[in-house]
Amino acid sequence: MPYSDNSGAPLRLGVLGCADVALRRVLPAVRRTEAVRLTAIASRSPERAAAATARFGGRPVTGYAELLRQPDVDAVYVPLPSGLHARWIWQALSHGKHVLAEKPLTTSAAETRELLEVARRGDLVLRENYMFPQHAQHAFVRTLLADGTIGELRTLSSTFTVPPRPAGDFRHRTELGGGSLLDNGGYPVHVARLFLGDDLEVAGAVLRRPQGCEVDVAGSALLCRPADGATAQAVFGMDHFYRADYHLLGSAGSIEVPHAFAPTEHHAAVVRVRRHGHAEEFTLPPDDQYAKSLARFAAAVARGGSGADDAGTAAQAALVDEVRRCALR
Repeated sequence: MPYSDNSGAPLRLGVLGCADVALRRVLPAVRRTEAVRLTAIASRSPERAAAATARFGGRPVTGYAELLRQPDVDAVYVPLPSGLHARWIWQALSHGKHVLAEKPLTTSAAETRELLEVARRGDLVLRENYMFPQHAQHAFVRTLLADGTIGELRTLSSTFTVPPRPAGDFRHRTELGGGSLLDNGGYPVHVARLFLGDDLEVAGAVLRRPQGCEVDVAGSALLCRPADGATAQAVFGMDHFYRADYHLLGSAGSIEVPHAFAPTEHHAAVVRVRRHGHAEEFTLPPDDQYAKSLARFAAAVARGGSGADDAGTAAQAALVDEVRRCALR
């Protein structure tokens, strides 16, 4: 029987791999989350597993398969390169473990739908770990929109770009699911879904792959909502100056969120609103999107079974697939 607990006992979490996002963001957040307790960290390298557990707790395990056999692990967190997600998510579900996997859940919509169905049949929770929507700044923006602060939302633009990755980085390898669309392009696409809904179509897309490079290093997509013509421009890349923001343009004003995707738990978010002849800046209290994402996952497990996130995860994967298809036509 998969773990499903209503007693308040913490979810016993195992981690598959010592990826940078795990060490910098998620494992520190586990310490701040009462609903989750770190049980074990697995690595192909015994030394790396030992070093990680010395910092964060739990016990070291050599090999991902060995961790999945541990009876005191209720759920696993998968921060591996995205090209390895499908294999290890399937293995984890086969062992009756709930799964929180880094984005993207897999590298294709077909694999994503298949794994969501496997989880549903096993009464297991499978979540794609986009953490930024848990931050309170986005709920604040939704409140502004609902209040008519900028009138009718006409268009959205979002950018997530990062500096060049070092030579040998997995993001440059096709077999590991590399490329800017899969690595950071999902963020502006997710923002478009957050504010315009899942009924979006890809009107156009471009992916840039320099000569001699295995993967795309940059791209852009134009999305539209057929019902009313509202649009979203998604810009992404890993050969750029760092930017992680979005702008909403309405019939009566605009909203800017300058630090949208990876604020630390200490960062005081800023939301800027401009209307005719008037500008206003709101500074919000710090919020911990990393701990909140873990707590949300644990709460879903405690409720039992798969949940409403499945449809959104499938829609995200389908839209990213369509961006790729449109760019390659």
